[in-house]
Amino acid sequence: MNTFKTRWEIQQNWQLLFPILGFLALLYSSYKLANLLINNNLLLVIICTIVITFGLLKFILFLFKKLENKWKVDYKWEMIRIFMVFAATGSSSVFIGRPIIKWLGITKENLNVFVYWILYIIIGLIFYQVLLVCFGWLAGQHKFFWEFEKKMIRRFGLGKFVD
Repeated sequence: MNTFKTRWEIQQNWQLLFPILGFLALLYSSYKLANLLINNNLLLVIICTIVITFGLLKFILFLFKKLENKWKVDYKWEMIRIFMVFAATGSSSVFIGRPIIKWLGITKENLNVFVYWILYIIIGLIFYQVLLVCFGWLAGQHKFFWEFEKKMIRRFGLGKFVD
């Protein structure tokens, strides 16, 4: 356990919450993917879940190494928290954007499918921007996400609004 704490720069036991939650979220996502691929056979779903979890874990650890120098965080365990904020924000923006689209009366039936998806992405992106800063603040990473948000807004050509 001490090796794990040293590797992830964990100083206090409560910080173990983030690697545990991150792994549980990864395991759940792998299970959902395996269940989509294989419906009926529980043993195959479990085996597929383990394989997908292992593959995703390797990929995420690769991303950690690549982003460790690019993202300026104090401790490695904070990167897990950042990834969790990105995941929660993406899911929540879709969850919130879908009812807004329906409330506005935008459907595939009354609009060209291409236009529908463009509007869906634009509305989801607007909510994503707001939720990213909110969830980042809730996770204690407001400074990181505010800087990330300002960079993203500048890339959209709207830098005059944040400077």
